[in-house]
Amino acid sequence: MQNVIGKKSSGSQKEKKYFVVQFGDINFYKFLINVGLMTNKTKIISSIKIPYECFFDFLRGHFDGDGSFYSYWDPRWKSSFMFYTTFVSASKNHIDWLRKIIFKLVKIKGHITKSISDSTYQLKYAKSESLKLLPKLSYNKSVAYLSRKRIKIEKALKVNNKQLLNYARVEKLVNSPA
Repeated sequence: MQNVIGKKSSGSQKEKKYFVVQFGDINFYKFLINVGLMTNKTKIISSIKIPYECFFDFLRGHFDGDGSFYSYWDPRWKSSFMFYTTFVSASKNHIDWLRKIIFKLVKIKGHITKSISDSTYQLKYAKSESLKLLPKLSYNKSVAYLSRKRIKIEKALKVNNKQLLNYARVEKLVNSPA
C-alpha cells in the first residue's frame, strides 16, 4: 500500500505549504496506538514507549515539530550570550515524562513554564544544559533534521565558541607573569 503525500494550510492561511503524509496501514496505526500515541492527543498524551537507544531520534523529531531554539545577547551583562533549547506540549504529563527521561539519560534538569496565552507547557534547557543535550540530538551529520533549526543552532554555537576563545585569551593575559 502506498502512502499519500499532500499539502495543508495552517489555521488562518489559505496557501497550502505544509507537507503531510497520510498512512493507510492498519498495522502501523495499531503500533502507534500501542506505543502511546492516539487521536486528539494534544492535551492528553503522556509517556511514549520508546527504547532508550531510539529516544534521542524521537526527541529530535519532537524538537523539529514542537520545539524551538533561541539565542540572544543578555543586556544585563556585557558579552553574555545566552541560548535555550525548548520542547512544547499542551500536555503537562508529556512534558513531565520528557523531563524525566532526559534527566535519566543526560543528567540535566531543565525547567518547566506554562504559557498563559495558549495553555501550553515548555520544557526549557538553558545554555549549559543545552550544550549537553544538543550533541545527543545530532550525534552525526547523517541524521534527519529540520535544516532551518539546525542552522540556527550552529550559528549560536559558533558565537558561543568564539566567546569562549576570547575569554580564554583574556584569562591568559591576566594570569601571565609580567
